[in-house]
Amino acid sequence: MVDNKNSRWKRFGEFLNNKYRLVILNDNTFGEKISLRLSPLGIIIGIFAITIIMTTLVISLVAFTPFREYIPGYGTVAERKQILELSQKADSMEQTIESRALYMNSILNVLNEKFETKTEKPKKDTTGKYANVNTKPSETDLEFRTDIEQNKTTSIATKAKYKGLSDIVFFTPATGIITTSFNLTENHFGIDIVTKPDETVKSTLDGTIIFSGFSAEDGNIIQIQHNNNLTSIYKHNSTLLKKTGDRIKAGEAISVVGNTGEKSKGPHLHFELWFDGQPINPQDFVAF
Repeated sequence: MVDNKNSRWKRFGEFLNNKYRLVILNDNTFGEKISLRLSPLGIIIGIFAITIIMTTLVISLVAFTPFREYIPGYGTVAERKQILELSQKADSMEQTIESRALYMNSILNVLNEKFETKTEKPKKDTTGKYANVNTKPSETDLEFRTDIEQNKTTSIATKAKYKGLSDIVFFTPATGIITTSFNLTENHFGIDIVTKPDETVKSTLDGTIIFSGFSAEDGNIIQIQHNNNLTSIYKHNSTLLKKTGDRIKAGEAISVVGNTGEKSKGPHLHFELWFDGQPINPQDFVAF
């Protein structure tokens, strides 16, 4: 059996490698015009090569030439853009129609004296499962809440968190009367100091000015980056004496108290102190 299979493959290989001659003769003179010496293996390889070349040419024509526009269903770039614009307009029209339908339904309900029913209140617990649970805050909780809301004292956790700041000597930025204190509940992240006219503002610590500019709400502002992740902010100045990038010493004049910005209601300095990205009460660390 093995010899028969080997003999078959051998005969097939000889067939592929056998040479044949293709001759084209003149019908009148029987003269030889073209003579080609071919083999079945060469014909198969030639057919594959021609197929690959033709396929590559067709794909190139479709992908990189305008001939692709003649393919049914392909479309042009302009047509695709138009289709996208039309789909966006259709979506917006659908939303407009839905909103108008809701509006008309509301008007019809009013005309037909159909009003929205009130949402049903949650039912009370009749099982008595949670009747004995004490939900009232303790006296300690009440004192802690009052302490945080009023910001009158620094809690134990706050003191532990800002323990490293107790050794820092802060320079008073301006001398005057504190009219508004630090209050997180009212989003007042600093203190307001009313001073004498044209009072100079000093830097509370050594640092580098990271912002010196104007905003519509806070007027002329200076922000100084200090060591220990501390940042001081001075708002509503009339004149800025330093620019961004300047290196500042503690007690050095950086601006003049003013009344700039929409939030300002008179000449004063709004002073903020931030530690690790969170506002802290300047009165806990600076002697005013």
